Amino acid sequence: MVFELPQYDYIYLGDNARAPYGNRSFDAVHQYTLESVQALFNMGCQLIILACNTASAKALRSIQQNYLPTTDAYKRVLGVIRPTTESVRSYTKTGHIGILGTSGTVNSQSYPIEIEKFSPGVKVYQQACPMWVPLVENNEFNSPGADYFVKKYLDQLFEQSPKIDALVLGCTHYPLLIDKIKTFLKPDIQVLSQSEIVAHGLKDYLARHPEMEVLCEKGGKLTCYTSDDPTVFDTMAGIFFEKPLRSRHLVI
Repeated sequence: MVFELPQYDYIYLGDNARAPYGNRSFDAVHQYTLESVQALFNMGCQLIILACNTASAKALRSIQQNYLPTTDAYKRVLGVIRPTTESVRSYTKTGHIGILGTSGTVNSQSYPIEIEKFSPGVKVYQQACPMWVPLVENNEFNSPGADYFVKKYLDQLFEQSPKIDALVLGCTHYPLLIDKIKTFLKPDIQVLSQSEIVAHGLKDYLARHPEMEVLCEKGGKLTCYTSDDPTVFDTMAGIFFEKPLRSRHLVI
């Protein structure tokens, strides 16, 4: 979103002290996500994107329905699953879609439920990939050792249906594995990274909600916070952004 909509100011908060969320319980993910949302609201944010599939699956609806009504009427919290499921039908010819995600995202059944709403009849197959986040966070995603776990989970997914012709990378970490993932796929299989889909969804949302758009400050500024050691965060964030970053520590 920073690259697609560069005119806006962004505050990024990474709850790295308690991440990854993928194997956490619903109650834990909800509590951690709510505390992060409250921290961002306290810093003046009006619109928050939960850039985490697990948080979107386990906490978003409760926050929208139970917490937001008690706050400023113009504050909003959005997730990454809905914009993905709204558009995924256009990427498949066979009507068979694969979802690669954390155990928490897969077990929530959020993707099958949402895809059924927008694209009835599309068949959805899911595969949890619990080793992929550790590979990325330990900077091993390009190593030969990553091949085993990438192939393992892809094989398990395609055992469910060989007709799958579109894959959703349902975790913000997974795009760093995209080149390796493609080496184990047929060239006609589309691999969908959420970054562009979500950015386009946000652009559309702001166009449809001018009352929210005017509340978004426009200075092209990115400020990063982490609940863990900023030095560690900066190293990892530099891999994603492909440039040096300097974050600040925030107690959530």
